[in-house]
Order: sequence, then structure tokens, then C-alpha cells
Amino acid sequence: MMSDYTWFEGIPFPAISYQREILEDIRNRFVVKEEDLLILTYPKSGTNWLIEIVCLIQTKGDSKWIQTVSIQDRSPWLETNRGYPALINKQGPRLITSHLPIHLFSKSFFSSKAKAIYLIRNPRDILLSGYFFWGNTNLVKNPGSLRTYFEWFLKGNVIYGSWFEHVCGWLSMREWDNFLVLYYEDMKKDTKGTIKKICDFLGKKLEPDELDLVLKYSSFQAMKENNMSNYSLVSEDIITNGFKLMRKGTTGDWKNHFTVAQAEAFDKVFQEKMAGFPPGMFPWE
Repeated sequence: MMSDYTWFEGIPFPAISYQREILEDIRNRFVVKEEDLLILTYPKSGTNWLIEIVCLIQTKGDSKWIQTVSIQDRSPWLETNRGYPALINKQGPRLITSHLPIHLFSKSFFSSKAKAIYLIRNPRDILLSGYFFWGNTNLVKNPGSLRTYFEWFLKGNVIYGSWFEHVCGWLSMREWDNFLVLYYEDMKKDTKGTIKKICDFLGKKLEPDELDLVLKYSSFQAMKENNMSNYSLVSEDIITNGFKLMRKGTTGDWKNHFTVAQAEAFDKVFQEKMAGFPPGMFPWE
């Protein structure tokens, strides 16, 4: 059903910009350095928002860097044809972004002191966001309907595989000192509190006015207007009709699109797959 992909270890990746050789190299040869910072997410979890916040924390709210250097150059995507060589050749501390599941990630990370931030979002919203996003690119097969994409998502037949396996895998590290778990819903509800939490984790201190600047320049509207962050510069061979990286940036929009039967079916799968986690682990429950 999904032939137009780069398959690696049973997981589908877009055929454009991804190569099996690079994915193999990452796991076995890519060396994560102690001073690197990793931003890890399942697709459509709020990755670019988190990158923007981290970049602004590093510059103490100064917007020059985020407004003059594209987001994929500030924090290259490890597993892409463009990001991998850029990271290998980069000197000094690196900001590294990846959607890879834990079993495909660089083995060197697990014995290093490099810090990682893992961002989680309600999978129902991810499903909906992915449906609207991927359908406007040439990176995946177009499901044609939300009903079809819904079925694909629950079975894990989507880019980067199953959300449930991705999250269960990375959450096995949640007690590690160098691993910070964040939730998109908490970021939306208390952005300032989340920024402070990231600062604490990174050992950074922001003055109140610097914190306000981070908030200002990482807002949904500011990012939407920043061509270095909104992917408006992506080439036309990848995007199709009316592509928008940033659609709504809200929580709970799935309720406007799922049928009652879909909501119930999703709940059933969620409870089965995530049964090993304590009640209240996820903020949307």
C-alpha cells in the first residue's frame, strides 16, 4: 500500500530527501557530542515551535539569528540528505532535530551526556494536523480522505511509523537526567512556564525582559510571518497546492473532525497501547 517510500527497518520515510545509507550511518556511525542538544519529536508535535524557543533562549531573546538563518540550518534534521552532512561538518555545539524512533537513533547518544528534549502532543491532533499537512506535499501518498488516513495512523502505516511505538520508546528515557519530556498542551497553556523549564534544564538564565522577547518572537503569529521559520522557502518540487506548515497551532481541533465512532476507536487503541503508563501521565487525558 505504501510503495513510494524509503523503507528502513520496517518504517516508511519520504522518498524525497531520505536515503537508507544515511539512516544506517546515523545509527551506527554518527557520534553525538557531549555539548550537542537534541530536539526529538514525532512529526506534527510542535517541533518548529520548540526549535524557535530554544534558538531564542540561546540568543537571550535577540531575534537576529532566527530572522536571518533558516530553521533547518539553525537546527538541521539529522536524518535528511541536507541535514546529515551539515551536522557532520559543523564545529562546536550543535542543535540537532530528529523525528527518528529510539531504535533507529544514534547508538552513541545513549552513552553520552548530551541533553535531549522530547516533545509530545495529543496523537489525535497529530493525526489531524498530519492529514492536512502531508496532503499538500509530494512527500507521501495522498490518503484522499480523513477516514483512510485515520486507519493508516492507527495501524502505524504513516511516515515515521506508529506514534504509539515512538512515544513508548522515547519515554523509556524519561527518568534520565539529560532527558526532558515536554507536552505541547502544557506549552500552549503556559508558554512562559515551559520556557523557564527549558532554561532550567539547559542551565540558562534569562532576565525578565529577555524572557518576554523569547515569548514575543516565538509566538504563532511571529513565526507565521518569519520566512526563516515558516518553510515558505521550500522548493516547489516538494510542496503542492496551498502548502502551509503552520495551519492553526491549537489543541483539541480533532473534536471538530472525528466522528463519534472514530473518537471511540481511537480511545480503545490508545488505552491498549499506552496501558503501561500511570494515570494522568498525559495532559489531555
